[in-house]
Amino acid sequence: MKNIIENFRREPLLESSFIEASLVRYRQNGIDKDWEVVRANDSVAILIYHRDRDAFVLVKQFRPAVYMTNQNGMTVELCAGIIDKELSLEQIALEEVEEECGYRATVESIERITTFYNSVGFAGSIQTLYFVEVDESMRVSDGGGVDGEVIEVIELPVSEAREMIFDESIAKTPGLAYAFMWFFEQSR
Repeated sequence: MKNIIENFRREPLLESSFIEASLVRYRQNGIDKDWEVVRANDSVAILIYHRDRDAFVLVKQFRPAVYMTNQNGMTVELCAGIIDKELSLEQIALEEVEEECGYRATVESIERITTFYNSVGFAGSIQTLYFVEVDESMRVSDGGGVDGEVIEVIELPVSEAREMIFDESIAKTPGLAYAFMWFFEQSR
């Protein structure tokens, strides 16, 4: 995947489509406090297991916030998306599976794993984690996202996933590591 980043710079955010930054003031145990918070959309994430290949289908993409930390910005993640439409969480998850990874699955085939909070120090948004199995008969496209997204679909053999959990050279989310551990705990 070609990834050329140029003219990267930070600017004050004057208007936002997806987040709302605020200063929260409160009193806790008699002490006045303030805290910077961000209100962000909740999301879904999907662990996709490819039966034919005994592999996980993941996405690799550029994340500007990670770029500010490691000057690479590329992350390996679960297929995921924000909740920004009037559909069930399962329907949103399945849309993401098709748009990002190119597989069409059914609502009956998706399994809810759990819900957890992300970025609790400043955002506290909720992510609902799902699992779905796919095979080549379900492929409808190469994936890669929509609306200008630049997403590389990658396959990680299940046999390499445990090692990846602890590989600090790969920028990844805690949800990815959690999903892998859940999968191994299921003894599939």
